[in-house]
Amino acid sequence: MKIGFIGFGEAARAFRESLAAVDPTLEFAAFDILLDSEAGDGQCAAAMRAADVEIAIPADGLATADWIVSAVTADQSLLAAEAAAGWLRAGQVYFDINSVSPERKRRSADIVNARGAAYVDMAVMAPVHPRGHKTPVLIAGDAAGDIEGVLDGLGFDFDVVGSEPGAATAIKMVRSLFVKGLEAITVETLQAAAASSCFDYILKSLSTSFPGLGWPDFAEYQFERTLRHGRRRAAEMRESAATLNGLGLHGALANAIADIQEEMGRLGFAHDMANELPAKATQLARRRKRK
Repeated sequence: MKIGFIGFGEAARAFRESLAAVDPTLEFAAFDILLDSEAGDGQCAAAMRAADVEIAIPADGLATADWIVSAVTADQSLLAAEAAAGWLRAGQVYFDINSVSPERKRRSADIVNARGAAYVDMAVMAPVHPRGHKTPVLIAGDAAGDIEGVLDGLGFDFDVVGSEPGAATAIKMVRSLFVKGLEAITVETLQAAAASSCFDYILKSLSTSFPGLGWPDFAEYQFERTLRHGRRRAAEMRESAATLNGLGLHGALANAIADIQEEMGRLGFAHDMANELPAKATQLARRRKRK
């Protein structure tokens, strides 16, 4: 069995590593948009070679794969499906694991199904490290029931949540509003506390009111997540906003969360992750104020 990846970032690499450990007979191939600029000599291609992954240049090299896993940035998911339409074939299964709105996945499903391939909406519900493909996922789509046995045999931790594409990602998009929103409100509150010279009081008050969260470790984790992954989380929140707007609700909240996540992600590249929490909040607040 051969598995092809569109996009060879964190999720694809984690899935490949854990799948190879479960079944050494599996073969892998990958295409990443970075190959267009780096060709076969860049860091992305080097990572593929190190992982014993066939480099698909051009992308239609993935046409020989049995499964295709689309793991790109949120803004590229539909473009990836459109590009794949040129070489997709009947018999292939296309797993769309991207964090996008239900409408986006339905549009991608139409493209994939028109080529005779089977489309699976897969929502990854936790960080991909350290479990890789064994990270809990939700799946939906006409083909979901047909592949349960293979997924189970490979050790996937999955639940089938519907036969319509978009059913799995809808759950993730709504849940992410809370998870990423909690991150955003935590880092914004503590930076405001630092800027107001009342950090110790605010932290003590929050620790007393919400002891179950496990302060200050909880806050440290929220800062680490937003600084390291804020840009990717921001893209996901834009899709959450589209989801809410499509439901007739208020996507403005998700967009505001995205703004904070994106700014934290930009700051993260120049920030010392080892700083203690009070210093971290103070320095970030000052940096944002200067900007």
